[in-house]
Parts: sequence; C-alpha cells; structure tokens
Amino acid sequence: MHNGGAAAARSYLLTRKRQQTTKSSSKPSWPLDRRPGFLIRRLHQIHVALFQKKCAGFEITPLQYSLLSALAKRGTADQTTLAADVALDRTTTTGALKRLQSRHFIERSIHHRDRRAQICRLTKAGARLLRQMEMSARTAHLETVADLSKPDQRRFIAMMQQIVAANASRLEATTGID
Repeated sequence: MHNGGAAAARSYLLTRKRQQTTKSSSKPSWPLDRRPGFLIRRLHQIHVALFQKKCAGFEITPLQYSLLSALAKRGTADQTTLAADVALDRTTTTGALKRLQSRHFIERSIHHRDRRAQICRLTKAGARLLRQMEMSARTAHLETVADLSKPDQRRFIAMMQQIVAANASRLEATTGID
C-alpha cells in the first residue's frame, strides 16, 4: 500500500497464516510471527531495504547515516563517544568511520591529550551529504511505520523508546554490523 517493505511484510504474514492453517505435526510451540526478536529483526530488514531504496544514490548505510548525524549534533567527538551515541561497539564504529573518512565525509585526528583517541569531525562534504539525504532518510523512517495510524506510530515509537531506555546498560546489545 504505502511501500514495498510493507507489501513484503503483508505477503510474509499472509504466507505464515496459510502455513499455520495447514495441518502439520511439526507445528512450533511458539510461532516465529509471535516472537518479539524475530519481528524486530524482520522490521529492521524492512527498514534497511526502505533506507537503501530511498537513499541509494548517496551510497551510505543506515549505520553510517547515524554516525554522521551523531557527529553533526556533537560537532566533534572521539570514536568511543560516537560508538556510545549510536549503540555500537568501538571496532564496528571505527570501521564505519574509516569508510566515511575515505570518502571525505569526516576527518579523524589524534587527540592532543590522549594519543590513543581519535577525534572526529564532519567535513563540509559530510555536512552537505547530510542535508542532501535528510528528506530521503526521513521518508524511509516514516515509511517503515506508514501502515500504522498516526496515534499507533506515536505509541509504537514510545514503546520502542521505553524498551531501549530500560535496557540501555546492556552492553551486549551494542554490537552491530555496517
């Protein structure tokens, strides 16, 4: 209806419903389409597909976009702070930042007080990219929840924020891929 991601989700759910109505002796005790983790992973896949479709011309991943956004908000930041801002491990963050640096969207330099730390800042090209991407990225985010009513969208986002805030101290949830 609103987007390809939503159509794929509907198709998936219809297929699952048909499979559940088919007689089977190996019916799982807890169907996948009732498991929060499975549904969150599927929704993430849907969002990434929408982001890639809407932002394809920029050749930036959702993770890289998050890092650029966090850096734009802070002005300058060390890699550890940026990793915490986007809830990623330092190794993944460092790899993504190196790729952004190679495209001249950020600059990294050694911190003058701590030679082990890298200080990052957005370049003019990086700031321009963020401005150019804003509407496309926003559209991808909005289309991710477009099949919900506006009140349901607000409730859904509030519930996700509640879960994330309640689990903010769980370090094992901060690993990711780029």
